[in-house]
Amino acid sequence: MDLQKKKVLVVGMGRSGLSAARWLSEQGAEVVIGDIKERDKIDQECLKAALELGVKVETGAHREETFLHAEMIIVSPGVPHNIAPIEAAVKMGIPVIGEMELAARQFQTPIIAVTGTNGKSTAVSLLGEMIRASGAKVFVGGNIGTPLMDYVSGDRNADYVLVEVSSFQLDTMKEFCPVISLLLNISPDHLDRYTDYEAYVNSKLRIVMNQKAGQYAILNDDDKILRGFRPRGGVTVLRYGMEKGQERNAYIEGKSLLAGLPGDKLHHFDVGHFRLPGRHNLENLMGVVLAGLAAGLESGIIEAGIMSFRGLPHRMEFIGRVRGVDFYDDSKATNVDAALRSIESFDRQVILIAGGRHKGGDYMPLVLAAKDRVKRAVIMGESKELMSRAFKDTIPLILADDMEEAVSTAFREAEGNDVVLLAPACSSFDMFTDYAHRGRVFREQVERLRNAS
Repeated sequence: MDLQKKKVLVVGMGRSGLSAARWLSEQGAEVVIGDIKERDKIDQECLKAALELGVKVETGAHREETFLHAEMIIVSPGVPHNIAPIEAAVKMGIPVIGEMELAARQFQTPIIAVTGTNGKSTAVSLLGEMIRASGAKVFVGGNIGTPLMDYVSGDRNADYVLVEVSSFQLDTMKEFCPVISLLLNISPDHLDRYTDYEAYVNSKLRIVMNQKAGQYAILNDDDKILRGFRPRGGVTVLRYGMEKGQERNAYIEGKSLLAGLPGDKLHHFDVGHFRLPGRHNLENLMGVVLAGLAAGLESGIIEAGIMSFRGLPHRMEFIGRVRGVDFYDDSKATNVDAALRSIESFDRQVILIAGGRHKGGDYMPLVLAAKDRVKRAVIMGESKELMSRAFKDTIPLILADDMEEAVSTAFREAEGNDVVLLAPACSSFDMFTDYAHRGRVFREQVERLRNAS
């Protein structure tokens, strides 16, 4: 790709946008990096880094003339693709791709890609640990936090590139082709960004669109969308589910996970001591095990990874016990399905802390799951009125103005051996910078209770 003097617009001043702009500038491109936010609203470290690149920086608005003057546009995941300047650029025939697509065009290292509505980061982290334990070199990045362009800017000497891929990143894929793709699940999410659920589903399924014979697509056969999905192009499909099935390459039997590639023997993995609770984590684990086998990992390495993995922060993370009440942080449960699965992980009574910025989903599935498990819901954030209407006739609820009040209220309502669970079912951006910030504030409030007890 000859980028010398090429006019490239990078839209979005986050980590992926900055990484792309830096590399493009090093290749001799004439780079403009823009963000719709005013300068005082942009993360100041990101703004400083953009200014230090020596490229043109535009903030405060998307200027259509800048888009139409570009020869290529790189769109960050957080930027909707239906804004007028992008649509105008597409009509003019100007290529519009994402940072991950740009990066993948620059190397030949085999890519393992993981997507799904929930569980992506946990699956990528576990698989990455297994690959490293095998002695192979792996770059782990994408939506999990490290831009794929960082691999392009490095020595590019990994045996595998392992990426978490969001639906927003898949929307701008053109040539991206993983040797192994893993689709964990699909449930309603980001309906504030997509025209309807079908559009979101189609976005997720794009992960397999360029795959061909000799490559693997791993699908959760217990997911009603993926169960009926048949990838084209001769790709080898591996399916998994909680029970043994004719087309399933992995399933659970007692305390064992059985998995094998077509034509290979079944391997038995002990999951009795797997630390992550809930059916959904076992489902995701099966997908990871199949991906590990497809990548050539030995069964002993995979077994050791299952035994040692402790999970990620803010994903069903046990925070501690205060006077017999257990506190769990699942701040990453930013949609209804994730929160629903969190609740279903417990066989004890739950005090649920939920709410945040509404993402367009229907809360009734969450209410139905909570009916026999949640004794009281504490609701906060922008969505509290909307969520309250869904809960009011089924689950007793209390409204809270902030996390301090929510945690104090939940603790007051809890009894010995109950669980206080932060599973918001909403995004965090009404009150916090991101889900991790929300989780940290939750932990701080639990620590305050512990110190006062």
